Amino acid sequence: MENVWLVSAVWLGLALLASVISIRVAMSVALVEIIVGAVAGNTIGLHLTEWVNFLAGFGAILLTFLAGTEIDGTVVRKHFRSSMSIGVVGFLAPYIGVLLYAHYAIGWPWPQAQIAGISLSTTSVAVVYAVMVETGFNKTEMGKIILAACFINDLGTVLALGVVFAHFDYWLALFGAVTAVALWMLPRFAPWFFDRVGHRVSEPETKFISLVLLGLGGLATVAGSEAVLPAYLVGMALAPTFLADPELPHRMRIIAFTILTPFYFLKAGSLVDFHAVISAAGLIATFLAIKMATKFVGILPLTKAFRFGAREGMYTTLLMSTGLTFGTISALFGLTNHIIDREQYTILVTAVIGSALVPTIIAQRWFQPDFKPIEGAARPARPAEEEA
Repeated sequence: MENVWLVSAVWLGLALLASVISIRVAMSVALVEIIVGAVAGNTIGLHLTEWVNFLAGFGAILLTFLAGTEIDGTVVRKHFRSSMSIGVVGFLAPYIGVLLYAHYAIGWPWPQAQIAGISLSTTSVAVVYAVMVETGFNKTEMGKIILAACFINDLGTVLALGVVFAHFDYWLALFGAVTAVALWMLPRFAPWFFDRVGHRVSEPETKFISLVLLGLGGLATVAGSEAVLPAYLVGMALAPTFLADPELPHRMRIIAFTILTPFYFLKAGSLVDFHAVISAAGLIATFLAIKMATKFVGILPLTKAFRFGAREGMYTTLLMSTGLTFGTISALFGLTNHIIDREQYTILVTAVIGSALVPTIIAQRWFQPDFKPIEGAARPARPAEEEA
């Protein structure tokens, strides 16, 4: 019988190790957790139990929700053209590039090529948000523009997956209707409810939000969609409430980053099979290169057109080149529905995880812009500064 306490001790021990390493090397803990998960998965063999999958899934949902709450409507309206343009092109460029390569260059049938294009068209809200929270860049105007563009990019990915492969039935219609009603009611009901219950040790606010996220996530799953999609929309709907009460998202970030998101990032890394990676290294590298190249070709000129500084433009392009949550979800959708086989799944997931690591490391090491916090938002120290 599985010893759940020892298994959980192993997972949390790996999460602690990743935290210590991230502090020592001044690198995002999300990226270190992916690397640690990959090494552990190929050496000690991490066992993905149902409860691990639940914690990892809930971590992805909560992290996606928190990213949505960072979308400042004032900043988005002010920079609507830049956010919309970068987001749309950030989806279309890699989707078309990978799709055409997979079908015409290596001979994948259209459905498999479409899964490849969709999987590598994403940007990673989870990674981008985690990196920005650690550096404090989420409190800057540029950071909020990038998060808004990430949302538009991933919305295109989800819509593509839905239009190409979804089963249009009454469950999908019910999910859409319930989500629309929830998005309309939450900005009106949540502030009233939060005022009534106040800040309590029992955390009724966090429980209420978790109830909404899990309820909509469950309905999304029944409808054949993904639980993280409504989470981002709910986060955007509640963004004004969260921006008005910084203590609430701070408490929820503590919960997410302490006990939930480590399972998500460690699990993502553990899915990488080093043997399969070695045998298909060339194809994986090609997919990753096409994704990054098409993102650069599409997005970097837009940053110049919208008068981003050279450093800000490179940083934006690199972060928009990341991928993880929706990329792995899209690849898993293809595997579960027998559109792609396990070898193709490994290739796509490894390329997706590579896109979470390579552009983010480059962006953080060499192109992180100077902080320009929005008025009233204090700039936290960077990890290197904290060590000093």
